[in-house]
Amino acid sequence: MANAIKKYITADELKKHDKAGDLWISIQGKVYDVSDWLKDHPGGNFPLLSLAGQEVTDAFVAFHSGSTWKLLDTFFTGYYLKDYSVSEVSKDYRKLVFEFSKMGLFDKKGHIVLVTVLFIAMLFAMSVYGVLFCEGVLVHLLSGGLMGFLWIQSGWIGHDAGHYIVMPNPRLNKLMGIVAANCLSGISIGWWKWNHNAHHIACNSLEYDPDLQYIPFLVVSSKLFRSLTSHFYEKKLTFDSLSRFFVSHQHWTFYPVMCSARLNMFVQSLIMLLTKRNVSYRSQELLGLVVFWIWYPLLVSCLPNWGERIMFVVASLSVTGMQQVQFSLNHFSSSVYVGKPKGNDWFEKQTCGTLDISCPSWMDWFHGGLQFQVEHHLFPKLPRCHLRKISPFVMELCKKHNLSYNCASFSEANEMTLRTLRDTALQARDLTKPLPKNLVWEALNTHG
Repeated sequence: MANAIKKYITADELKKHDKAGDLWISIQGKVYDVSDWLKDHPGGNFPLLSLAGQEVTDAFVAFHSGSTWKLLDTFFTGYYLKDYSVSEVSKDYRKLVFEFSKMGLFDKKGHIVLVTVLFIAMLFAMSVYGVLFCEGVLVHLLSGGLMGFLWIQSGWIGHDAGHYIVMPNPRLNKLMGIVAANCLSGISIGWWKWNHNAHHIACNSLEYDPDLQYIPFLVVSSKLFRSLTSHFYEKKLTFDSLSRFFVSHQHWTFYPVMCSARLNMFVQSLIMLLTKRNVSYRSQELLGLVVFWIWYPLLVSCLPNWGERIMFVVASLSVTGMQQVQFSLNHFSSSVYVGKPKGNDWFEKQTCGTLDISCPSWMDWFHGGLQFQVEHHLFPKLPRCHLRKISPFVMELCKKHNLSYNCASFSEANEMTLRTLRDTALQARDLTKPLPKNLVWEALNTHG
């Protein structure tokens, strides 16, 4: 009798509600109208827009705590999804989420945060001491490198705070994120969350994942030669003659580009906070950036001459560029696709689009624990101190369902990434003939 009074809609009917102002999703077969929630969604509007009009239970389970389920009731349309079914992969994935929750892993944050904060304080003190109280070019160069390591470690803390897994409540997480990202690193935590949440939801979609959209400097697939549209940046990713030139040599320029990537992050952070985009805690974030742009230039100005000042900044950017390389290794050589992310194969897309980096446990500090990138993508709210512990469970699940579980050493991952970039570069060169031929050009093209 209860089933007789239920109202149902089909998956095709649900797909029609896939835009701002008319945005429906299905979670465990119940249909919700989240149109009014779009502007207030803590993860930004892009995740909802990317998965609009679909069954999205796995993604919802991955990113939301138990308290969010109560909020859903206010958006229930009264409809249920007809022929709602759960794949065997999704059943096992949700079982893992339940088991990890029952074990308390989502709440046990360990001592990683405290240790990292102390490490950051030590790096800051050493860098400042080297600038203010020591003489010598090499010492000042080392101080710049230490500042780069500080930015890497504060980046890990900012990342975790953005996922609400550092402090006991969202407000304290936001504060930690602003201190780690805005004040110490000059990066807006709001910009980072907007970007990073989109990456998680649309992992390795050439049209929806901003972490693959580096035209004109880097291209990971020849599919981008077709000038696809970025639904994240809301613009066309034009592959023109300038892009062809840069991409043709990208396997040579990859590391220099990564070393300068933070400059783009500085600019993007300011653009976001100074435009009309909806940003929570805008004033606090702006204050955090002001703090950074006071203390860092002031510290640099304490160096004796412009040569050493430039050297210090370049050293800071070059060292922190390793973090940009780490992020790229996890995805550049993995499977990519064109199109909108789908809720019904969310688990599969995360595993095939992500690469783990194998390393001993004593190197976890260097990777921020995120060398277990597959695990992090599947359980983004899990504190990183548990990622190594749950890795065998994820491997077992992938093996059970014949899914890829990609893992390589740090050196192998670099080789795989460079191979991907080189293969795409060679394809780009075919499109650019004839190129100006000189001895340097001939040498580069002869040996790849």
